[in-house]
Amino acid sequence: MQPPVATVDGMAEDSIDRYRIAVPDDAVDDLVRRVWTTRWPRQPPGTGWERGTPVDYLEELAAYWAWVYSWRDHEAALNTFPQYTTVIDGATVHFAHVRSPEPNAVPLLLTHGYPSSFAEFHRVIGPLADPRSHGGDAADAFHVVVPSLPGYGFSTPLTETGWTMSRMAKAWVELMRRLGYDRYFAHGTDVGAGVTGMLGSFDPEHVAAVHVSTDPISLALLEGMLPEVDDSFTEEEKRRHAHWSRYGQQGRGYLQILGTKPQTVAYGLHDSPVALLAWIVEKLATWSTVDIDWDDILTGASIYWFTGSGASTAHFIYESAHSTEWPAPSDVPQGWAVFGAEALMRRAFNHDGKIEHFAEYATGGHFPALEVPRVLVDELRGYFRTVRWA
Repeated sequence: MQPPVATVDGMAEDSIDRYRIAVPDDAVDDLVRRVWTTRWPRQPPGTGWERGTPVDYLEELAAYWAWVYSWRDHEAALNTFPQYTTVIDGATVHFAHVRSPEPNAVPLLLTHGYPSSFAEFHRVIGPLADPRSHGGDAADAFHVVVPSLPGYGFSTPLTETGWTMSRMAKAWVELMRRLGYDRYFAHGTDVGAGVTGMLGSFDPEHVAAVHVSTDPISLALLEGMLPEVDDSFTEEEKRRHAHWSRYGQQGRGYLQILGTKPQTVAYGLHDSPVALLAWIVEKLATWSTVDIDWDDILTGASIYWFTGSGASTAHFIYESAHSTEWPAPSDVPQGWAVFGAEALMRRAFNHDGKIEHFAEYATGGHFPALEVPRVLVDELRGYFRTVRWA
């Protein structure tokens, strides 16, 4: 059983209550104790990331987590963002809601992915909500809403199964309605891109435009998305196709495990902070092209640990693998940003050129809000500037 991690003003269906992260001291002390008493495995000599998170790297990162990293500092930083909870469809939904000081700001919903949390966006919230204070144009201001997906982070615990991406998208429709936003934009990455892409189908009258980001890792992991090689491929494209085909075969192991037997993995993710960290950091390290700050890695891992959401997020992958509700595409404008772009991305996602906004960036990867936050901010400002409503 996990300790309480927040103070809440009250909970009732349809109410929106103030929320402040408040991890008890004994929970922080317990984390340090568990990290320090980890029973470390041996690793075969001469092996590295190809077999998973290397023990020498993880020992160093875990020591930093226990003795250098300050959860209290990062908890305080996260608490500078106004946060709330509300109950939607039987689930507690946590979200940050940062209103812009600009009178003409428009609402923007940001959705994280796996294995991540609302904290993924902590570097972009300020510039998006208050561009004037971050060297931007006041005309690009947004009222920023950043929820935690049900079963993730502070949107826990879940009381029932069935939380698929489509159900999450419907919950976001209700969340934005409760906040009084008649029209809004949305952006998402990874799982959040899937949820965001469905918003236009479920709420076309209120969703003005959506924007998603992707990367070659997504291309490799999404079964069937790699285009078939034909005579039009250059030699370099053929080489890259072979590379991502191999990665897709080797990198899908976690999906196969979580998509079939998530409870077996849940015990380690719930009981051992180092097992949880190894699981999360392997995805962050191998899915990124820019080194992510250790404090950002550990803030995300700490949120998973203190909320016990390592287990519930594992079950989310199972829910998605067995989901049967996939809405039809909508006519709502949709922009794409590809990070770590290469020609195969355009062939796979926009071979016919029908996506009007298909931006490609050489840097960044699966977590652009952490890897290249300034690039992502400029991308979102630029795209939504072209589709703003009167």
